[in-house]
Amino acid sequence: MALKIVAILVLSYLVGSIPIGWLIVKIFKGTDVRMHGSGRVGGTNVMRAAGFLAGLLTAAGDAGKGILAGFIAASILPSSLWVKIFAVILAVVGQIFSVFLMEKSAEGKWTLRGGAGGSTTLGGAIALVPYSWMIILPLIVLVYIGIGYASVTTISIAFFSLILFGYEAAAGLGPWEFVFYGAATLVIVLYALRPNLKRLAEGTERAVGLRALFEKKFKQKQSQ
Repeated sequence: MALKIVAILVLSYLVGSIPIGWLIVKIFKGTDVRMHGSGRVGGTNVMRAAGFLAGLLTAAGDAGKGILAGFIAASILPSSLWVKIFAVILAVVGQIFSVFLMEKSAEGKWTLRGGAGGSTTLGGAIALVPYSWMIILPLIVLVYIGIGYASVTTISIAFFSLILFGYEAAAGLGPWEFVFYGAATLVIVLYALRPNLKRLAEGTERAVGLRALFEKKFKQKQSQ
C-alpha cells in the first residue's frame, strides 16, 4: 500500500513536470521559450513566443497532465480519495517546479523552472469533478478578457475551484476533501506568481485582452 502511494505521488509529479510548452516552442520555432517574455513555459508565454496555436496546445497539454495524474491515482488506488487529491496537487507542483527544467542561476544555485500552474490546476479540478470545466472555464475567460491580466486569470482558476468545491460540499453535492485541493492550489499558485503580484501592486504588470487594447489606444492618444 505504502509503495503504491509513493509510486502514484512520484509519477504524478513527473507527469506534471513534463515541459510541454518548452517542447512545443522547440518544435514550432526551434528556440527555448525560457528566453522569451516571462521565461515560463505555460500557455501564455508560449503564445508570446510561438503564436496562438502553440499557446492553445500548451494549455490543453498542461491541463491534460492534471487529468492524467488523477487517472493514474484512481487506477492504482481507486478507494483512496486523498491520494488522488495529492496526486493532482503534485502535478501542479511539477508544472511550476519541473525537474526536467532544472538550471543553475547566476548565483550558482540550482533552481527548477516551469509554468505558473493554471492549466494544470484546471486539469486537476476536472480529474476530481469532470464537469467542473463547464463552470470554471467560462469564468476564467471572462477574467482574462475583462480584468486583463494573465496572472490574475491563473490565480482565478484555483480560486474558482475553491469556491465551486466549497459550494458543492456545503450543499451536500461533493466531499469536503476537494475544498483542500482548491485551497492548496491557490496557495501554490500565489507563491509561484509572487513577482507578478509585486508588479500588479506597482502597476507594471503586462496587460492582455481588452485591457491591453485600451491601454494601447490610450498611449497612442497621449503620444499624438
